[in-house]
Amino acid sequence: MGEWLKTPPGRVLLAWEQERIDRAVFDIFGYHALQMGLPSLDGLRANRMPHRWLASPSLVNPEPEPIAPAPDLGFSTSPLKVPVALHCCAEALPFASNSLDLVVMPHTLEMSSDPHQALAEATRCLVPDGKLVIFGFNPMSLWALRQRLGRTGHRMRMADETLFLPSAGEFIGYWRLRDWLRLLSFEIEVGKFGCYRPPWSTQKWLARYGWMEPVGERWWPVLGAVYFLVAVRRVRGMHLVGKVRKAPVKAATAPAVATINRGR
Repeated sequence: MGEWLKTPPGRVLLAWEQERIDRAVFDIFGYHALQMGLPSLDGLRANRMPHRWLASPSLVNPEPEPIAPAPDLGFSTSPLKVPVALHCCAEALPFASNSLDLVVMPHTLEMSSDPHQALAEATRCLVPDGKLVIFGFNPMSLWALRQRLGRTGHRMRMADETLFLPSAGEFIGYWRLRDWLRLLSFEIEVGKFGCYRPPWSTQKWLARYGWMEPVGERWWPVLGAVYFLVAVRRVRGMHLVGKVRKAPVKAATAPAVATINRGR
């Protein structure tokens, strides 16, 4: 996918995702954060946790892509000291259970050989009330429609049909993923779609149809080419343990009893 992000539609998608991730993670607090996959996206640059890691399943470290600076939202960005700190797969993370406060998975699930296991691993590593951020391609979009037409052309051996999106991976629907997260006791905080312009391959035509972004977000919000989710891990049956200070209870006063002396 890193090579596809160098194409004009890839740069459009990367810019949209970078802006959304900066806004989402800058106010998430904790101690340990992990981005699993897609080193081209600097998903933790706006986060202020002291320990941040970028993990990649590939042993090849890609060249960094030019990323626009963060919007002026009152926060500063801090790039990672080591571009790729870990080489591991999403299905077996080298972290202890309940040890991460934030996990960012940009297109990690759809590129995984076992997305259920990858999601279960992220859940295992997250602390209670930890945040999970996910990006994914929307199968109900114009970009996905062109991808399906390209796959059909490949099966029919049509040489003029090329794939518009990365060839690897399988799309996971937005509502389907929400169901998976609910089964794992996640609570959805944010759910957004983006990249509504038609699937053009040139920068010229993509720029011409930039006006479709605000229009699509208003009139057909669930048909964007990519979706973005922020979920919180909730632990069922968890209660706050501590001393509860009770208000002092005043002694009940006995009601006055009137006695009547009846003369004989």
